Amino acid sequence: MLRKTTVFAAFGLALSLLAGPALAETTQVEPKDVHWSFEGPFGKFDQAQLQRGYKVYHDVCSTCHSMNLLAYRNLADKGGPFYSEKYPNPNDSPYAKAIAKDFQVPDIDPDTGDAIQRPATTSDHFRRPFANDAAARAANGGAAPPDLSLMAKARENGPAYIYSLVSGFVDAPAGLTVAPGKYYNPYYPGDLSGFWTGDKAKVPEGGLIGMPPPLRPDAVTYDDGTKATVEQEAKDVAAFLAWSAEPHQEERKQTGFAVIAYLIIFAGLLYASYRRVWRNIAH
Repeated sequence: MLRKTTVFAAFGLALSLLAGPALAETTQVEPKDVHWSFEGPFGKFDQAQLQRGYKVYHDVCSTCHSMNLLAYRNLADKGGPFYSEKYPNPNDSPYAKAIAKDFQVPDIDPDTGDAIQRPATTSDHFRRPFANDAAARAANGGAAPPDLSLMAKARENGPAYIYSLVSGFVDAPAGLTVAPGKYYNPYYPGDLSGFWTGDKAKVPEGGLIGMPPPLRPDAVTYDDGTKATVEQEAKDVAAFLAWSAEPHQEERKQTGFAVIAYLIIFAGLLYASYRRVWRNIAH
């Protein structure tokens, strides 16, 4: 009996030691409160904002981050940044074609079997910034930048989190040790207790991220003349990533309204039929 008790005690101690790091408290500042045009059941994406957001992704984010789930034709889908009623088939859109042809994508020569680069077409997916994950890690201090296709769905508070993160870099508070290649961001979840030399009761919220501040004033030049502040760039790219994560959001909302209307009409007809069938029957 004593032996069993000793074994169970040792097992419990081992579990507690293993679980220790997992019990560390992760903190972050709540995302900024932002109004989005696509919020709510009647919300719609602002096409001009989506175009600006794509500009930020193209000029800034795409140097490190892929969007593997998007093809160039998706940019001209209904509700997308470059949709036009004149081109219901996004593959016919001159906007999507013009964007795609500026990129070289890897392919195989059908005659020789050699690896080649060719101009992208609307059916090609967004070009990756790195040839593979190993190359991505090697170029970014050992951590591969995440794909952004579904980032707005993968993070709590989606667009607000992205907006807050990319616009929220600040100088590390005194007493916080930041290793080379790391940056303090209060909106990035983390546990800073091991890097804090100040009052243990006042450990700052946030975490250390390997991404340097990606945005700066006038990092892009907007075609519509909008002033490219850090806040504007952050909001635009967050909206674009919200669209990329759910490009058929507007169609889904419209379908939902149609279904609700059908159910209301059907319920009315069903009730009228019930009243007619049972009108002469005592209840």
